[in-house]
Amino acid sequence: MKKYPLILILCLVLFFSLLIVLEKSKYDIADIINEIIRFVEKADDKKDWDTKVIEDDCTRNLVTAAVEQTTKNVVYDPTYFHIDYPNGDVPSDRGVCTDVIIRAYRSVGADLQKEVHEDMIKNFDLYPKKWGMTETDTNIDHRRVPNLQVFFKHFGEELEISKNPESYQPGDIVTWNMPSGRPHIGLVSNFSKNNIPLIIHNIGTGPKIDDMLFVFEISGHYRYFCK
Repeated sequence: MKKYPLILILCLVLFFSLLIVLEKSKYDIADIINEIIRFVEKADDKKDWDTKVIEDDCTRNLVTAAVEQTTKNVVYDPTYFHIDYPNGDVPSDRGVCTDVIIRAYRSVGADLQKEVHEDMIKNFDLYPKKWGMTETDTNIDHRRVPNLQVFFKHFGEELEISKNPESYQPGDIVTWNMPSGRPHIGLVSNFSKNNIPLIIHNIGTGPKIDDMLFVFEISGHYRYFCK
């Protein structure tokens, strides 16, 4: 493992802590610090990645769209935005973990904003009430991990939570319970390192491809098929 001066890690922690304050992010600082330290220590090199060929056109396009997000400058911003409906989106330079999933699926013709909203109208009682909601809200419902979990369970395939890396295929959706108690979500890429699939996600520092599948407690594993 490469060694990095402590001052580098401290500087990164200070920088992202300041960024959180400036952007008024509500993401737990402990999760950010853990992610920064893990990133610096691992220092993944893409030349060490293996690439899996995706035969299905739609799944390939889905994963490609998610990977493309990692090339853009997106600030983690959990601000409540008023957005259009349907096909509404927050500003393109803003987003949270769920926006990685939403934008990827939108690129292959699936509007999760609309689909989640329509299901919540019919089955509102089945969705979590953690936020004191008494009615649907097209601005935020689809951007909440627990809501997406319910939706993917209903309309996709809920898969086994396994320690076997081969169980996680490109395009699969994975959710985690973070140490802070916050939920997190990401998409399985077609890249792997040491036979562990890499995850496309935004944990607070913008969309990234990371070796983090088994770093946190997995709370859900889903496959939502392209249409």
